Amino acid sequence: MRILFALAAVPLLASAAQAASDPNAYLEEVEGPAAIAQVKAWNAETLKVLTAMPGFDANRTRARALLEDDKRIATPDAVQGGQVLNLWRDAANPRGLWRSAPLEGFKAGTPAWRVLIDVDALGKAEGKSWVWQGAVCRAPAYDRCMVALADGGTDANVWREFDVVRGHFVDGGFALPAAKANVAWAGNDALYVATDFGKDSLTTSGYPRIVKRWTRGLPLSTATLVTKGKPTDVRVAANVIVDGNRQWPLIVRGLDFYHTEVSHITPNGKLVRSPLPNDAEIEDIVDGRMVAKLITPLGAIPAGALVDYDIAALLAGKPAPIAPVFVPAASQSVEQVAGGASVLWVKLLDDVSGKLLALRRGADGKWAQTPVPLAANATVHLDAVGGKTPLAFATVEGLLLPPTLYAVTPAAAPQLVQQLPARFDASTMNVEQRFATSKDGTRVPYFLVRKNGASGPVPALVHAYGGFRAAQTPTYLVEQPYRAGPVALFWVEAGNAYVLANIRGGSEYGPAWHKAGLREKRQNVFDDLHAVAEDLVATGVSAKGRIAISGRSNGGLLVGVAMEQRPDLYGAVVMGSPLIDMQRYSHLLAGASWMGEYGDPDVPADWAFISAYSPYQNLRAGVKYPAPYIYTSTKDDRVHPGHARKFAAKLAEFGDPFFYSEALEGGHAAGADRIEDAQRAALIFAYLTRQLPPR
Repeated sequence: MRILFALAAVPLLASAAQAASDPNAYLEEVEGPAAIAQVKAWNAETLKVLTAMPGFDANRTRARALLEDDKRIATPDAVQGGQVLNLWRDAANPRGLWRSAPLEGFKAGTPAWRVLIDVDALGKAEGKSWVWQGAVCRAPAYDRCMVALADGGTDANVWREFDVVRGHFVDGGFALPAAKANVAWAGNDALYVATDFGKDSLTTSGYPRIVKRWTRGLPLSTATLVTKGKPTDVRVAANVIVDGNRQWPLIVRGLDFYHTEVSHITPNGKLVRSPLPNDAEIEDIVDGRMVAKLITPLGAIPAGALVDYDIAALLAGKPAPIAPVFVPAASQSVEQVAGGASVLWVKLLDDVSGKLLALRRGADGKWAQTPVPLAANATVHLDAVGGKTPLAFATVEGLLLPPTLYAVTPAAAPQLVQQLPARFDASTMNVEQRFATSKDGTRVPYFLVRKNGASGPVPALVHAYGGFRAAQTPTYLVEQPYRAGPVALFWVEAGNAYVLANIRGGSEYGPAWHKAGLREKRQNVFDDLHAVAEDLVATGVSAKGRIAISGRSNGGLLVGVAMEQRPDLYGAVVMGSPLIDMQRYSHLLAGASWMGEYGDPDVPADWAFISAYSPYQNLRAGVKYPAPYIYTSTKDDRVHPGHARKFAAKLAEFGDPFFYSEALEGGHAAGADRIEDAQRAALIFAYLTRQLPPR
């Protein structure tokens, strides 16, 4: 249950000098008439070409059928008060049904679902394009929830109180207008609220910096101050962690994207600072002990290790030493942690393969670990824990292995809950893990999927991300439409190669793997991607100019840089919701919150290394680049759509070909539902086939 800051945002003050010197600055006006007119023209040109490609309609129909297939796992989003909560999407309910089922029936594979909110029907009734954004429910009864909804899928949510027992929104209940708000229950009749309280209440990143306690029945204006951060913080938020019968309220102040100041809220409202270093990642609380992951060593305890301390002792003014909980091996990385009923569940990566451990603290203060016997060489997702029971739900999948959901308990055989039937004939394909050697000698793992007996160079599609400690683990080929989704399946079925690259910048091998691609070291990330592509050429899998690269968000930045650095190597580039103008990124939407990752372009020393790769500034006339497919969303209030637009405009200025698609809804996900996801999958496959036709 790691506490993370979401990447949401509002516009910031722009750098006037930069904007004035940029002829494409008008494209930063999200809804500006001239910008929208240009977007529509580009969209029309792209649709005209790609929808005319052979098989487009059939691929779109198949992609939608795969994504909306009701033979899917009802993944538990949470286990609360003996109920399992799930958001279900299918063809009839593209925006989803938020529903609950008794835990025992769900565990037995016979859930009796009760629909709580029909998101599609709610949107229709209220004249809104509602997209589900989650819920925060009050413990221990879990009878009321604060529900988050976004119009069109933006990161700005409305919050409304919902009565779970009666199945309707509470008349006169807690409600917050659209903002990047954070809420947490402060008892039955109060909330901790961080939102836009008006003048000077937001950080320069556009997030709340003020947390207040709001009592039921009183206007928000009467809420009492809990804490106030600085304008230069990323954001300030409250969180309440449930630990058995206890609830521990926290204030999390984001100093930058990777450093937080964590404080416990005492019963009398005072704040007591956590003794953890400010780059540690708070994970969960088990038996009154705060568990966190170290990013830098603490004394003899290495980076990447889990540690804990006694909260009650700290609040009582007694010594609360930080002690080790789990130390991963050199090939391992702690990826997910969740606590429940005196059990700490730890999902590991071991050479990018998933493993699950159950840890329990003994009377001697040492944590004993029990491995959970799950499939080897697969990805493990820790979906939800059982709260007051020593139970967790975990999904196991691989590139060719359909997801399977298990209920697991310590020292017992996993119980099969649901297995997804195969969506394609995996017997015709094979997957292998390989390692490329990067420019500095680092071994970079990647997964390769091809048809059995494939020989000779074929077109290859390489997907990568390379940032923000986000590991890229293998998932079933039809899943994760924002990575490749059905595109990967269609691509392999057509006789091509699909690659998932585990380049630096992620967390595949712990904090050091991320730090090796941070700030001034970012060229390592690009070198890793080039190394994977070069390895495909050297081993005869593909050939120069026959390799496509794909990435979203930070991955969009990655592939934008890659096409400019090695236009000879790549023949196609799929850029989703990309960061492009790295001189301006910190002045657009959430950009300021990411300076811990990239550096501050307004600082000359930082701009010196950022300018070496920023795609917008490094695009050159007269270079034969591969024609990229660029996609984004007008409603993306995280990564400004101006990045994608301006890159397209500069390509057009130089007379270079490109394809462009901007969805009207969907926010940073670039798709509000599976219908839009299917359309994008068909467009990308048409683009790839056009750019890299079979020989």
